[in-house]
Amino acid sequence: MALMITDECINCDVCEPECPNDAIYMGIEIYEINPNKCTECVGHFDAPQCRQVCPVDCIPLHPDHVESREQLLVKYQKLIAPKADVA
Repeated sequence: MALMITDECINCDVCEPECPNDAIYMGIEIYEINPNKCTECVGHFDAPQCRQVCPVDCIPLHPDHVESREQLLVKYQKLIAPKADVA
């Protein structure tokens, strides 16, 4: 599953730099998560880093983007593939 940020977000700026996939960005009013880039940190960490640093606990699972751990790992591999090709 991808994660999402709810309107309880206080724009504290701590989640964005923690995302290893650059999936978090500033939306019109609050931070948002690009579900095409969110792997819940699968491939990078044992737990979603944004959720660990969020002071208001406003980052639940996105109900419209249900994915298994295996699907998230495939997404992770696709996201890092271009970076590996450059090296």
